[in-house]
Amino acid sequence: MRGRTVPAGSDPYVPKNGNAGLSVERYELELDYRLTTNRLSAVARLDVLATADLARFTLDLSRLQVASVRIDGERVAGYSQSTHKLTVTPQRSIDAGTRFRVAVEYSGAPRPRSSTWGPVGWEELADGVIVASQPSGASTWFPCNDVPSDKASYSIRVTTEAPYTVVCNGRLLSRTVRSGRATWLFEQEEPTATYLATVQIGRYQSIDAVWDGVPGRMVFPGAIRRRVESDLADVPRMMEVFQRAFGPYPFAGYAVVVTADVLEIPLEAQSLAIFGSNHLSGSGDWERLVAHELAHQWFGNAVGVSEWRHIWLNEGFACYAEWVWSEASGGPTADALAREHHAVLARAGGDIVLSDPGARDMFDDRVYKRGALTLHAVRLAVGDVLFFDIVRGWVSENRHSVVSTDDFRALVARSCATVPGMPASALDALLSVWLDAAALPPYPAATVTTSPSTTVDDNR
Repeated sequence: MRGRTVPAGSDPYVPKNGNAGLSVERYELELDYRLTTNRLSAVARLDVLATADLARFTLDLSRLQVASVRIDGERVAGYSQSTHKLTVTPQRSIDAGTRFRVAVEYSGAPRPRSSTWGPVGWEELADGVIVASQPSGASTWFPCNDVPSDKASYSIRVTTEAPYTVVCNGRLLSRTVRSGRATWLFEQEEPTATYLATVQIGRYQSIDAVWDGVPGRMVFPGAIRRRVESDLADVPRMMEVFQRAFGPYPFAGYAVVVTADVLEIPLEAQSLAIFGSNHLSGSGDWERLVAHELAHQWFGNAVGVSEWRHIWLNEGFACYAEWVWSEASGGPTADALAREHHAVLARAGGDIVLSDPGARDMFDDRVYKRGALTLHAVRLAVGDVLFFDIVRGWVSENRHSVVSTDDFRALVARSCATVPGMPASALDALLSVWLDAAALPPYPAATVTTSPSTTVDDNR
């Protein structure tokens, strides 16, 4: 595993997020939430590493009112708030390299934060809550360092009305009920980016499962149980295919939450995925997105991006996983799907600089499909066996850390360095055309024969 990356401050794509001079190593969140009034009362305890001398420091926190701040149990000299920032002045300057604990008591009516990509963060449903923070909405429910490079472990304790089910990241450690209110405690031990931390609340039923050795849980409104079971019936096989293709599932379990509400798109979070009732209709129409969200547990969650400009490493891999699943399950091969999507991009204008698409276009479909095509170009150049070795090496070397596009280039170069007839310069040129040039390259030619019928099934 790569060393833990310490964030430098803000991310250019979300310049109002992030805080210089610190890195958060753990969040312990105690949330008391009243559904009828949308009222949150909370305490957040952050274990922080000072990466610079700190006479004062900031945290991301949006519109929630702070009642007190303590550092290592001691009241601070002062604190102030703006719309999206909490500024803290300690009693004495904190030296670089010092670890300290910040405790923040706060409350208010959480609501989404506006962004270039629409509202993000904590949002009320018709009868419950969804938290969808990508890329800049974690500050709507807890004080944090909201950049993708700063991963931490989490303990999340949620108290709310007892008839409701709560789902958060990680393992459920306990559920207790007192006076009509239930307290749920979750532990996420693996390093998690702030945008992937989540709380889901609803009137749900749940079914426990085991998916290719991985503990699973389906959470859904009781009225659509048959639809959910039908549309998630392939998850065990998807898990098997992806564990063979990408390496062992990287977390302790996997949950799928289906809201009663209609959602525009499914959402990934660390160790779980969220779908709207419209996505699991019982018809299997959204099968590719079930695969896509599962694949994010490897690409985007276990292996995160150091900056948002590298988002193709999340979405390109997850999109390519859709094609891997298709060919493994008897559908069109990855090559057939790659040709189809290349033709679509060519007709529509697929120009984009994949390695730095710009904040406005970071979720553009061209990033997803051209990212997947880039991976397919590598596969055609190096062959199935080496390609999937590269993919599994990408996950194992970078598990629970963050990466950049240059890291991927370096891994491809190292993996191919000893292969006769495969000069590093040729592969670097191939990647440069796909990643750094705006114009969509021609469909890549195969230099090594692929064998899609055996690749996924025979490599574990």
